[in-house]
Amino acid sequence: MIFKLVLFVLVMKILAIGDFHGEFPKKFNKIIDKEKIDLVVSLGDYPPFHYRKLWFKYCYGKDVELWEVIGKKKYKKLVMEDLRMAENTLKKLNDLPVPVYTVLGNIDWPSGDDIGDYEKYEKAQPNWEKKYLFAKRLKKYKNIYRFDYKALRFQDYVFIGMRGHSVPGSVKSKAFRKHKRILAKLFKKHKKEKIIFVSHNIAYGTKLDKISVKNLHTALKGYYGRKFNKKKKYKRHYGSKMARRIINKYHPVLHLGGHIHESAGKDKIGKTILVNPGAAHEGKAAVIEIDKVKVKKIKF
Repeated sequence: MIFKLVLFVLVMKILAIGDFHGEFPKKFNKIIDKEKIDLVVSLGDYPPFHYRKLWFKYCYGKDVELWEVIGKKKYKKLVMEDLRMAENTLKKLNDLPVPVYTVLGNIDWPSGDDIGDYEKYEKAQPNWEKKYLFAKRLKKYKNIYRFDYKALRFQDYVFIGMRGHSVPGSVKSKAFRKHKRILAKLFKKHKKEKIIFVSHNIAYGTKLDKISVKNLHTALKGYYGRKFNKKKKYKRHYGSKMARRIINKYHPVLHLGGHIHESAGKDKIGKTILVNPGAAHEGKAAVIEIDKVKVKKIKF
């Protein structure tokens, strides 16, 4: 008689999702149920930034903040409305039947002190804004676990996070070097374990961080300091240089990042698989199946 040995491999299912901008489409609840999702990993960007047009009109490319133009009272009212709209999304995430791990996005009012030396800007903020109002609200949602510049464990994997920024970063700044050391320390601590690295902005220099001049020339102008021809179809890389350096050195199994809405998909740096799930407010996300060793399947 011949006996067949059947091995049962535990597979973890992750729903990678981010860039909500005030929305959480109902279809994600159905996906979580149908796909039997074990964990939701959120890349942040909860508020809609509904006063975007005002900011670009008065502040873009200028050395002036919006509260200096429209007044602190009116500015605070706009921010509070954005926070209210962001909490609509947080409430829906908090009610999910599975845990939610999250990092902050670039419009979740994080400090910008991880990728550049912005002390002057930080000091200029209104006193009420320095309290990081979004992060304070996030704490009351017990099913949502924030882990930027921290590590969390789930099943056989360690999740290491980095908070959001919208530009590649100033690699020579003290802030950049300081926070890169924080991440390095976390990776070294868990070097014998399988790691999933999560950041709001996807790693720099892949097909997942290309930003088109035609669609987002204003962002490019802000970073490169000059105008670009909107009619041209070329693209520029606009991902996180810190995330790229971490991946190059520590080779996590998986990297999840977003921010660049137009470049959703998957790519690879060495042995690390990269996933940009696209923007949740556009109905996009990614279901990732991963076992004790590697990524088995990615479905967008």
